[in-house]
Amino acid sequence: MVLRRLALASLLANIGLVGTGGAVRLTGSGLGCPTWPRCTADSYTTTREMGVHGMIEFGNRSLTFVVALLALACVVSALCQRPRSRPLTLWSALVLAQIPAQAVIGGITVLTNLNPWVVGLHFLASMVVIAAAYQLWVRTAGAPSGAALARPLRTLTRLTVIVAAAVLAVGTVVTGSGPHAGDAGARRTGLDPQEISQLHTDLVFLLLGLSVALWYALRAAGAPARARRAAEWLIAVELAQGVIGFVQYFTHLPALAVGLHMIGAAAVWVATLAVLETTRPGAAVAPPPAPQAAPAHQPAPASEALPPTLARPHA
Repeated sequence: MVLRRLALASLLANIGLVGTGGAVRLTGSGLGCPTWPRCTADSYTTTREMGVHGMIEFGNRSLTFVVALLALACVVSALCQRPRSRPLTLWSALVLAQIPAQAVIGGITVLTNLNPWVVGLHFLASMVVIAAAYQLWVRTAGAPSGAALARPLRTLTRLTVIVAAAVLAVGTVVTGSGPHAGDAGARRTGLDPQEISQLHTDLVFLLLGLSVALWYALRAAGAPARARRAAEWLIAVELAQGVIGFVQYFTHLPALAVGLHMIGAAAVWVATLAVLETTRPGAAVAPPPAPQAAPAHQPAPASEALPPTLARPHA
């Protein structure tokens, strides 16, 4: 299916945009193009005088056009479907609408000289686009087919998603308080990096605990294998992300480890969305009618109730 392939490409491209955005900041290229929407006062593209930093920043900006073209292709493909699916059209349009909004936030980031709070907002906006792109990709597989779970399990799932979002939000504050500002002249949040990192770590452990509890609860409730596998994948991705986080912390934040951690954050978010999707109630299916048992004392027909000699007349 063309739309499903385009939706997957759109999702992966948005995750890749997080990675290139991290490369911009980690290489000190945040102001490689010192203005927006132009790269310089006289050019929309990078120039030789801008050097490698200009190439990296302009490369990240160029990927935005790729993401936008994929989103537009998804909209066109959804509109061309017969019969047309309203959910697919709406989700593809939502992804497309968020691309220019994300680009504007990126422009404000440059115009405010990499204000760390705006940089954090730029990252979180990417998570919103990824959520919409993931939902579009899931919808291309057909009608939602989540499990019909009890209310406590649904509450536990939602709580896990909320804590995952909090982990991402606090993680951006950690980055805004650390050394990778994107430019030597960019200011920091002024918060204590140690205290913010500790809060982030506490939330990560809470998220991991909730994920393990959710997995056990899904097993105990006899949830479908699809939901249990999604919870297992979430735990695996969280553990891998945690290892990267501890490595970058104890090795004093090398750029490569921080970049992998940013990609890992997007992976954790997608895995969390997968758990939410597989536990969302699907279309209710009516159970087959149960066979009705015959009454315990059903009167027999007259011909069967009488003895054979009385039931048939004599010749």
